[in-house]
Amino acid sequence: MAVKRILRYLIHSSNLGLWYPKGSNFDLIGYSDSDYAGCKVDRKSTSGTCQFLGRSLVSWASKKQNSVALSTAEAEYISAGSCCAQLLWMRQTLRDYGINVENVPLLCDNESAIKIANNPVQHSRTKHIDIRHHFLRDHVAKGDIEISHVRTEKQLADIFTKPLDEHRFCELRNELNILDSRNVA
Repeated sequence: MAVKRILRYLIHSSNLGLWYPKGSNFDLIGYSDSDYAGCKVDRKSTSGTCQFLGRSLVSWASKKQNSVALSTAEAEYISAGSCCAQLLWMRQTLRDYGINVENVPLLCDNESAIKIANNPVQHSRTKHIDIRHHFLRDHVAKGDIEISHVRTEKQLADIFTKPLDEHRFCELRNELNILDSRNVA
C-alpha cells in the first residue's frame, strides 16, 4: 500500500521541480527539526534538515535517528547537530570556491535545544546526550554556527519530519521553491 501511495504521488507530481532564481545571493542558512519518538515500533525520532543558498534549496535530509531520544530537546539537538555538520561541509565547499561565509544561521524551533547548544556547562539534565552530538555546542562556541529560534509556523524542515495536511504541505513545498513547471513563465 505504501509503494502504491508513493507511485500515485510521483505520477501526479511529475511537473514539480526545484526553482533556482537567477541572481540569487549566497547566504547560507539551515533549518532543523525532529519528530520526537515518531516511529511507533521502536520510538526513535526522525530528523529533518534543509539548507539554502539564498532562497535556493540545495540540500535536505530526512532520517530516523540512530538512538532513542529521552526528550524532545535531545531529539531536536541531535537533528540540529546533523544540520550543523552539513552546513559546515557546505561552508567549506563555498570557501574552496572563494566565497567566505561567517556565522552561518541554523534555525531550530526548540528553545531547550538552543539553550543546550549555547551553554558550555554540562548539567545533569544533559549528561545522557551522547558526546558525539556536542560538536554542535563546540561550533556555536567557536562562532561557526549561530543557532537561533524560528517559530513553528516558519519551520521549513517540518515537511521532512511529520505527516502534514494538504494545505500545510503545499505551503511548505512552495517555501522550499518547489514549483509546478506548468505555472512558471
